[in-house]
Amino acid sequence: MTAPSLILASASPRRRELLARLGVTPSAIAPADIDETPHKAELPRDYAKRMAREKAEAAASDDFHVLAGDTVVAVGRRILPKAEDEATARACLKLMSGRRHRVLSAIALRYPDGTIRERLSETSVKFKRLTEEEIAAYLASGEWEGKAGGYAIQGSAEGLISWIEGSHSGVVGLPLYETRTLLKSAGFSIG
Repeated sequence: MTAPSLILASASPRRRELLARLGVTPSAIAPADIDETPHKAELPRDYAKRMAREKAEAAASDDFHVLAGDTVVAVGRRILPKAEDEATARACLKLMSGRRHRVLSAIALRYPDGTIRERLSETSVKFKRLTEEEIAAYLASGEWEGKAGGYAIQGSAEGLISWIEGSHSGVVGLPLYETRTLLKSAGFSIG
């Protein structure tokens, strides 16, 4: 029996780096181009899981396993957008300032036969109360660009976080415990 091969349905260099920590190198990278608009009244947990599943299906292969993930930042029932402009990033940071938010990181592993196995990591994160100067300095860094909720925990924003409960790698974009569990159960060789 040959070892399974993997397609990573993401162009994220962070997801590739995290996957490499498990000793797994994907055979191919196939970013999934799907509509990421939340459904009306869709809850953050359901949205994250649906996005991971749809991305895995969009990159489906009859010969490879496909790993897809999605990371959602939520304040209560509100799904925060990926910050594509400074105004959006500023609004997200102001909303999260001094309060707790959740980071939901869903992963889906699609088997060549079409079976999909899923896992969800939920992490609570709290920013300190941010000053206007801290927000301006973070925005000037550019780290927020394209990031869910307008920040990247693996950058200077980590110095603004007063506590975290859950998976740090999940906040970065690929929860390693859950990913390892899925890949091992699919026959991938992981130490």
